[in-house]
Amino acid sequence: MKLTRYSNYALRTLQLAALRAPDLVRIEEMVQIHALSKPHVRKVVHHLGSEGYLFTRRGRGGGFQLARAPESIVIGDVVRLTEGPIDVVECLNPKTNTCPLIGVCKLSLAMQQASDAFMGVLDNLTVADIAANKAQLLNRIAPLQSRDQLEIGEPPV
Repeated sequence: MKLTRYSNYALRTLQLAALRAPDLVRIEEMVQIHALSKPHVRKVVHHLGSEGYLFTRRGRGGGFQLARAPESIVIGDVVRLTEGPIDVVECLNPKTNTCPLIGVCKLSLAMQQASDAFMGVLDNLTVADIAANKAQLLNRIAPLQSRDQLEIGEPPV
């Protein structure tokens, strides 16, 4: 199983928002910390905002923050939002299946079980879970953020 970069960015965005709660996170911080493209981060933040995962504020002093409690944001739901249907093989989607072996193929059954297990793990994980080791995560990103602040003339935190 492999998720798209878009899903990865979305999950990182939610994680950083949880780490910084209740403060706003600037898009520039996300770009600097994770070395991501600003247009991609903007797109992800806008999408998560329109779906009610983030509260966004534009302009000077703007940024984003979680719009829901981190315990209520299920990672599996976010992945379904950002990925759409996760069909490991075409026969898992009855609308697009062209395989004549559907219903008798043990491979398709195994692929369905693998896909279900993958999503089952993500369905038992929340944003609170992926931000639970807050101190370790913040310590890891502190040098990246300090470098960003020094470049724009702000004192390091």
